[in-house]
Amino acid sequence: MPGGLRRAKKPSSFVIEGEWPHAMMEPHRGALVAQAIARRLAEAMAERGLSANALAQKSGVNRQVVTNVLNGSVWPGMLTIVDLEGALGVLLWPDHTQ
Repeated sequence: MPGGLRRAKKPSSFVIEGEWPHAMMEPHRGALVAQAIARRLAEAMAERGLSANALAQKSGVNRQVVTNVLNGSVWPGMLTIVDLEGALGVLLWPDHTQ
């Protein structure tokens, strides 16, 4: 499996209670970072009035990938995050050391 067992579960599968991306999560650092990225991505899209289609066109990231990141069904890759940040003009990667 690409990514090994560490990627066998999708980020949203670490939800304990509530709805992704605003849910209470298990203390899995990667899932918490993916949750923060999804939450900030949704906020930035709403602030700019961008749909997944519009962001895909602006960023060069496939629309389905944008949707999958928002839904927590994929582990967003570094280049995907960089391209989305560039198109939105905001940082999506959280200070994950806190």
